[in-house]
Amino acid sequence: MSFSPHTDAPEWFQRAVLNQPSDHWVEVDGCPIHYLRWGPASDQPGLLLVHGNGAHAHWWDFIAPFFAASHQVVAMDLSGMGDSGHRSTYEADQYADELMAVIGHAGLDTRTVVVGHSMGGFIALRTGARYGHRLGGVILADSPIRPPDYEWKSSSPIRKKKTYPNKEAALARFRLLPPQPCANQYIVDHIALHSVVEVEGGWSWKFDDGFRSPFHEGPRCEDFKHLSCRCGVLNAEYSSVVTPEVERYMFQSLDERVPFVTIPECHHHLFLDQPLAFVAAVRTMLAEWTHSQPHRQLYASGTET
Repeated sequence: MSFSPHTDAPEWFQRAVLNQPSDHWVEVDGCPIHYLRWGPASDQPGLLLVHGNGAHAHWWDFIAPFFAASHQVVAMDLSGMGDSGHRSTYEADQYADELMAVIGHAGLDTRTVVVGHSMGGFIALRTGARYGHRLGGVILADSPIRPPDYEWKSSSPIRKKKTYPNKEAALARFRLLPPQPCANQYIVDHIALHSVVEVEGGWSWKFDDGFRSPFHEGPRCEDFKHLSCRCGVLNAEYSSVVTPEVERYMFQSLDERVPFVTIPECHHHLFLDQPLAFVAAVRTMLAEWTHSQPHRQLYASGTET
């Protein structure tokens, strides 16, 4: 898709989104899975970017190019979202298989790090629990691992879809969920542009409104015990989902084996609020992992091949 960057956007953003990726598909259990790739195949380590619930790969358009010089960067559409196919049901382990299928199809190796935002972090964690021996690490971006007795109300962005008379009417209805302010409207507009599709009778959203999250009760902290790759945590200072109680639980569960970084002045959609700070935090974590060894033995070896 060709497009012009938002005229009010800063120069760095305009440069980033003009660095357009190529489109690719791989079939997983009968469902076509779409992913984007920035740059050609190389011998660089892989970086797989995974969006959250109801989102899509183009959420990473302005982030991915910052890593293209040092990594083979891909971003995927999970099944039921973006330009990937839909399923009758959605399972956590099947999502882990989708991530590994994209990694394999893109030719990425065992140095690959998966960065997952929100629900994408849950899937990254499950993938690391099952296939960690085939990954370099996973980074959770504002993905809340809640205590077993934590009381919370789900706020899924998946709603019954409406059909709008034209593209402009659909774009005008785009909202971030969970709700939050975002001063960078040019980013929100860019994401909205890739969230809609022409359908019979007008325009609507790309996601499957029959989607039911396999993480309704939240991911189990047990998955951490089965990781055989590194793990890092990036949280938003004003997150509505990673509350202080949740963050304390995650920190206590992971101990000093996992670096925790809180990005200031941002909400749950942290790389929309503070994109360059997010890039810097991920770059720092990747660089540290490249030049150091874990100061503890990694978790149990992976259980899948």
